[in-house]
Amino acid sequence: MAMPSFMQIALEEARDAAMRGEVPVGCVIVRANRVLARASNRVLADKDPTAHAELLAIRAAAAALGSERLTECDLYVTLEPCAMCAAAISHARIRRLYFGASDPKGGAVENGVRFFSAPTCHHRPDVYGGLGEGESALLLKNFFLTRR
Repeated sequence: MAMPSFMQIALEEARDAAMRGEVPVGCVIVRANRVLARASNRVLADKDPTAHAELLAIRAAAAALGSERLTECDLYVTLEPCAMCAAAISHARIRRLYFGASDPKGGAVENGVRFFSAPTCHHRPDVYGGLGEGESALLLKNFFLTRR
């Protein structure tokens, strides 16, 4: 089965991040089959520990819509979101989350704290993992090989 074009855009963003020396994670937010926002990690460039691709894309999508609620939006990201990003996805009321590679060390959706399963989580998006997993994982693996 071919990978949806939205995950291909997220992978382009991840490759861009890697070229800039950032951890290669890319994100796209879509509404009504139209890209609202796209982003990649900018932690080093912005000197901001919260400048994860998901948070940057959520901020841009909220600004584009003029609303803090992204209820009709789907988020595509190349790596399983961390706890901070999972919380932001929940607070933004993202409808569906699609992610590529699992993150056993820092992920918070299928690994770690499993944020959306917590009784204190007020909004749980539909979650679809493993989309473009091979390419997403390879980008990360190759990035970290050159750094160790």
